[in-house]
Amino acid sequence: MKISKSLTLFAASALLLTSCSKLGPLSADNFTVTPNPLETQTGVVPATINGQFPEKYMKKKAVVTVVPELRYANGQVVQGNTATFQGESVAGNDQIISYRVGGNYTLKTTFDYLDCNKAEMYLTFDARLGKKQVKIPAVKVADGIIATSELYKRTVLTADAAIAPDAYQRITKKKQEANIKFLIQQANLRKSELKNNSVQEFVRLLKQINDDHERLAIENVEVSAYASPDGGFSINDRLANQRQQVSEQYVNQELKKIRMQAPVDARYTAQDWDGFQQLVGASDIQDKDIILRVLSMYKDPQEREQQIRNISQAFRELADGILPQLRRSRLTINYETIGRSDEQILSQFASDPSKLSIEEILYAATLKESADDKLKVYNTATRIYPNDQRAFNNIAAIGYAQGNDALLDGFNTARELPEAKANLGLLALKQGDISRAEQLIASATGANGLAEILGNLNLAKGNYAQAEQDFGDTYSNSAALAQILNKNYASADVTLRYIKQPDATTDYLRAILYARMGNTNDAAEALKSALAKDPSLAPYAARDIELAKVKQ
Repeated sequence: MKISKSLTLFAASALLLTSCSKLGPLSADNFTVTPNPLETQTGVVPATINGQFPEKYMKKKAVVTVVPELRYANGQVVQGNTATFQGESVAGNDQIISYRVGGNYTLKTTFDYLDCNKAEMYLTFDARLGKKQVKIPAVKVADGIIATSELYKRTVLTADAAIAPDAYQRITKKKQEANIKFLIQQANLRKSELKNNSVQEFVRLLKQINDDHERLAIENVEVSAYASPDGGFSINDRLANQRQQVSEQYVNQELKKIRMQAPVDARYTAQDWDGFQQLVGASDIQDKDIILRVLSMYKDPQEREQQIRNISQAFRELADGILPQLRRSRLTINYETIGRSDEQILSQFASDPSKLSIEEILYAATLKESADDKLKVYNTATRIYPNDQRAFNNIAAIGYAQGNDALLDGFNTARELPEAKANLGLLALKQGDISRAEQLIASATGANGLAEILGNLNLAKGNYAQAEQDFGDTYSNSAALAQILNKNYASADVTLRYIKQPDATTDYLRAILYARMGNTNDAAEALKSALAKDPSLAPYAARDIELAKVKQ
């Protein structure tokens, strides 16, 4: 009987020692991972782990380090950030977990993404009780990675590089002015004034416009007559009106001589205070600051004039240098120059492109449909105008669209252009160097087509809302991807439908979109089309969690 009691007591003591020398297993119920499945973001896989140590789990002398692991299907293992916890009797600075009530914790971690969305996330543990190492079994807490954001590496391949634009305008508005000066208190046209250079050029241009209807077209002739602000208003009003009438009559006579029909718009200003202020401001008159102050302080014309006359020395300078310039009529021809038509430019390019300006040649490229025809035009531009960098950039832009690396040197040749800087950034983005891409694109202020390239950069950086805003009304694979990642599915559907040259990536994005919207039948059709266009997508699609419910 005594032996039996001793054995029982020994067994109970052994059981107690065993339970005190171990830390039990943890289960998936003790952990929540967000997001689950995991999801890539800017080349990494972030995760937030909310864990719980149950009551009476963390022995008072225990130290447990939680080690997140991402285990890829190909055998590669990537560790994330770790966190260490300790029992109540351990001397240390880690988070203390109560033995009696347990404890909760949050651990944020990231993993490198290894271009494989088939992976499992485990939590492993490095634990000890006192000085003794103990084993806690690993726990699987998440399954798979949604890697749709990484598809930017495919969509950027079909992004439009920035084209350096031409400045060709077939119709350009121009004007030419002539000035006729009058003597004080007079309104007669002096022969000497009608022979001045500006008036003679005015007459010659009227005749030139009349003789060359193909390249020049007149809108109207403006006659603006003025009187200087010295003297009474009634006198100046009559004088300015007379100057308008004689000037208008002169213009009509010149038009009649050449049998030209053109509207003449005439007006007059009785006291030209605005012109007075401009001339005084541009002069070196000693008291001009005082005069300008008077103009700002006094609004009544008579009081202005009297205050200025009180500055006797200044008024003599005004009477000699400023006021005579205000007694005038200004004649203005508003006309248009008409450049070559599209047909004329293409015809001239075919016969002798050297007779075209650089703007006309660059414009000619926009009239061509095929990339090869555009290349011929741009190559011609580099031969005739080798110092203009735009054609070099545009050749490389076509090369980017074609995947022809041999043509990409043009970006470096034209690297001073904002478009070339933007394109070098796009090239860096294609090569996976986001930091370099950001530097180059930031230096491309004012580049034509910059918004779309910025959209691709923000897409790569994970700024999906900003990327969608950058793309605006652009219909491209990248724009659709940004909308999908921003969960703007209705807009993404429209974008994908309006892409001019849909490819395998377009169809693959459509499959993901329909799968997210629960339309598995259309998703299957889109995926089938994508794989037919690019069979190399099949292995990726087979492990894509987004398409797990889509038949392949």
